[in-house]
Amino acid sequence: MSVALPASLLVLERGWLSANNILLFDGDQATLIDSGYVTHAEQTVDLVHHALAGRSLARLINTHSHSDHIGGNAALKAAFDCAIIVPAGLHAAIADWDKDALLLSPLGQQSARFQHDSLIDANDEVEMGGLNWQALAVPGHDMEALAYYNPEKRILISGDALWENGFGVIFPELLGEADGLASAQETLEMLSRLPIDIVIPGHGKPFSTVDAAFERAFRRLANFRSNIGQLAWHAIKVIVSFAMMEKRQLPKADFPAFVLALPFAVDVNARFLNLSDERLVAGVERELLLVNALRLSDGMITAG
Repeated sequence: MSVALPASLLVLERGWLSANNILLFDGDQATLIDSGYVTHAEQTVDLVHHALAGRSLARLINTHSHSDHIGGNAALKAAFDCAIIVPAGLHAAIADWDKDALLLSPLGQQSARFQHDSLIDANDEVEMGGLNWQALAVPGHDMEALAYYNPEKRILISGDALWENGFGVIFPELLGEADGLASAQETLEMLSRLPIDIVIPGHGKPFSTVDAAFERAFRRLANFRSNIGQLAWHAIKVIVSFAMMEKRQLPKADFPAFVLALPFAVDVNARFLNLSDERLVAGVERELLLVNALRLSDGMITAG
């Protein structure tokens, strides 16, 4: 069922590897939230150019700094000379282009370097699409992430803090950087107290079945909190699947080396699962094939 959004909002729903792009129109100008993955940057520029229909792109605002949300920043800046605004907590990581802090190196991902023009803090307010939006701190998936909430229309732009069927991987917990699971719990509790009619997530279509989404998210989070190994295994499969979508195809014989070249997969396995290399690779391959995230044919493994 499609969700009726205000005429000043347009969601460009993207498939992996990119996050959704959200355009908000104000007269002859527009603001874009999130910019997709770097290998899709040319497509992102084309999509945005078409959607602008002669308007100028004044601002690009990021929910957080993961590669699938910032990868088009540099290309959009070059194409439209828009101001780039990032969550305040990301200032140093982006200014220094710290590939570890941005999770580019650990996850085996890439992004084009960019410079931000200004920062947005939690509790700041920003006008976009003729509506006033509150920036909300939503730590968990990313400790510096912000969501954007409009109380008038009861719309939440959630990034990866809430999807229709869950939320983004709780990376800080697995990397030993912060209590990401407790933070995600607090984030979901805070969001669930807001009057929300529509959620525009970072991935997937906008949805209005908000109560059901929260129920699923709380249940999923409770499972991870009771079994950290389940979160670790889920995260490894997500990262391998993402890497394979970028790679597209490789010989089955090369798949073990491909998996074991991902620092995140190796480190998280060592910290939480302690599987042998052989069992790690075989388990990931088997389970991704079962859900059609990978396909095997004629000795080649292909992203599903």
